This record gives sequence, structure tokens and C-alpha cells, in this order.
Amino acid sequence: MIMAFGKNATRVLLVLMVMCARSTAKRPAAKEGAAPAPAPEAGASEASGARGIFDITNVGATSDGKTDCSKELQEAWKSACGAAGQATVLIPKGEFLAGPLNFSGPCKGDVTIHIDGTLLGTNDLPKYNGGSWINILKVNNLVITGSGTIDGQGANVYTKDPAEAKAFPNSLVLDFVKNGTVSGITLLNSKFFHINIYMSDDVKIENLTITAPGDSPNTDGIHIGDSTNINVTDTTIGTGDDCISIGGGSSHIIVTGVTCGPGQGISVGCLGRYKDEKDVSDVTVKDCVLRSSTNGVRVKTYENAVKSITASKLTFENIKMEDVANPIIIDQNYCPEKVCTAKSKSAVTVKDVIFRNITGTSSTPAAVSLLCSDKQPCSGVELIDVNVEYSGESNKTIGVCNNAKGTAKDTLQALACLA
Repeated sequence: MIMAFGKNATRVLLVLMVMCARSTAKRPAAKEGAAPAPAPEAGASEASGARGIFDITNVGATSDGKTDCSKELQEAWKSACGAAGQATVLIPKGEFLAGPLNFSGPCKGDVTIHIDGTLLGTNDLPKYNGGSWINILKVNNLVITGSGTIDGQGANVYTKDPAEAKAFPNSLVLDFVKNGTVSGITLLNSKFFHINIYMSDDVKIENLTITAPGDSPNTDGIHIGDSTNINVTDTTIGTGDDCISIGGGSSHIIVTGVTCGPGQGISVGCLGRYKDEKDVSDVTVKDCVLRSSTNGVRVKTYENAVKSITASKLTFENIKMEDVANPIIIDQNYCPEKVCTAKSKSAVTVKDVIFRNITGTSSTPAAVSLLCSDKQPCSGVELIDVNVEYSGESNKTIGVCNNAKGTAKDTLQALACLA
């Protein structure tokens, strides 16, 4: 009986901890006049959602890291999404293997996915059928939180033919999400992008750790596309591709307090590659540290752009570079596959870009590279208090400006190359 009492006490403690986390997670204020969530019926079990908690182990999920728990995860989501008021899908401590998951709304109430254990993405690639792993679609007022890990187990695919990469799954996809928060968790070794945000509004990404090997292909930390009012704060990212990439159709994006490295830096773009792309505007990246990344802060547009769009009102400020290659770069000749034919003919307009208070060291002599198109020169570029110096001894610090128009103020003389 003592052992039974101990187990029950542990279960009660876990429920109380989750309830506390749910109460402190960021939620929209309730609308005036909204009815309170109904209390659970007397005698209801936790498996049926007592207290609004849907524990996946109570519907049969096995925490051995080998048994596929996709069915149990889907069942818990269906119950939580269909519940009134606030509901929680609880993934407790342990390792849970899963294939593709489709968490679709709209939901009846507000849903939290609380992850304290580890979700493992199956390495049975045909199961993904070219799609992503954890898909969240048309859900409002969503919270994903906890101390656990989303592990894509990507090491299985990193050595495969790069031509296959486009078929690999993103780990976490937020599609058409409005008013969401993702906080506290770790994302590890995604097979493709770790987080992909698409057609979403008012999403906060905060206090995450995102990690993959520096040589892992296409493992962007966070990609944002066709979305507005996205805030990324206090997050540590080290991957084999962009720490953060901001794609077409995005506006009012704020990135603060991010540590990036290894990786390819914090980028706006690549832009102009697809016919349905839209403008990018009002992007602010500030108070960040980049360490040993292959780029620093970057704007990249496709050399063979198929759509005339504009990237404007981009601000990069209070950035510290620590032995970063290409710390400040605008590249309108971007062509990673080396198959472009329209050299320096980018149809993407880049204007009103501010680089302010950027300091530290560069691992390449060119600490500033503004490589703009002769067809569509960059305009309104400002270099203010930019003091980044080459850390090597074989060359001097230089700035390279091609077809870039703007001004420089209180900037290292060698970098003040604007016309």
C-alpha cells in the first residue's frame, strides 16, 4: 500500500505541475462575457481528460523509444482539441517514437502541448510521404511548452544524396496558426527545417534550444514565410544552415536575444525564387550574438529571380560577431546550385537597410560585402557604428560595395565603401 500511495502521490504532483505550467503559459485575455470552462464530471479519469489534461500514457503510449505512439498522440490531440475551455496534451518523461502527426483545428477551446519527455521522429522515411513530421494546422491560441525535446533523429539522413533532401520532413510546422507560443523546449537533429512557420500571425518563439551538427544540410533552425507579427526571443540556435531565415511575404518580424552558431547566420531570403512570392518588410534583428557562423546578418536574393518583389525596412542592430565569416552581407547574386544564367540581373529590390552598432571580429577580410545588382542597385543602405575587424594576420579588413547606395557614419574607415 505504501508503494501504491507513492505512485498516486507522484501522479498528483505531476498533474499539479502541469496545471501550474498551463496557468503561467502565455494566453490571450479571455473575451468579456465568455463562459468559464466546465468542470470535469465527478469520477472522470485522467485518460478521459479530467482537469483538461490528456496524458498520452493513459491512452496506451509506451515510453520505450521503440514502440510507435502516433495513434495515441493523435487520440490525445483529438480529445484535447474537442474539449471546451483549456486543454493539455501531456507528453510525460520518457521516450516516445512517432511517425507523421497531424494536429488540425479549429479547436473548441485553447490547447497546450506540454512536452516533458522526448518525441523521436521515426526513421522509416516512406511514412512521411514527402510531408513533415509534426504538423499543426489552423489552430488558434496554441501553446507548446515544457522541458522536453523534439528529436528528429536526422543523423540517419545527413549522409544521403543531397538531391533527396527536399523530401525529408521538417520537424515542427505551424501552418495558419494565430496567436501561438512555443517556449522552453529543445529541438534536436531535424531531418530538414527544425521549425517552419507559414501563413501564421502573432506567434512567439522564446527560450528554445535548437541544435544540429554544423555540417548537417538544410537544417535551418527557424524558417518564417508568408507570416506577420512573429517574435523570436532568447533562443540559442546551432545548425548546418541558417539559424533563422525569413522568406517572402513576411512582415513585422522581430528577432532579439538570439545566439547563433554554428550555422549560416540570420538571413532575409532567399527571395525571388518562386512566382508566388510577396514583399518582405519591417524586419528587425537586434541584441544578437553570432559565433563562428559562415555568415552573419544577410540579405540574399536569387540571381535568376522569377518575381519582382521588394525587401525593405530591414534593421540589424546591436549585433556582436565572434570570428564570423561575411559578418554583413547583401548578396543579390545568390545561386547556391550554380545554375543561374542572368548574372547580376536580380529583379528583387533591396532598399532601406540599416546596419547599426555591429561589432566584433570577422574570419574573412571582407567584413562588409554589399554585392548588389547592376539592374536593381541597393538603395538607402546605412552603415552606422559598424566596427568589425578581420581577426587574421594574412590580410587587412576591407569592405566591398558593388552597386550599393547609401551612407556610412561612425564606421571603421575600411568598411565605409558606400557610394
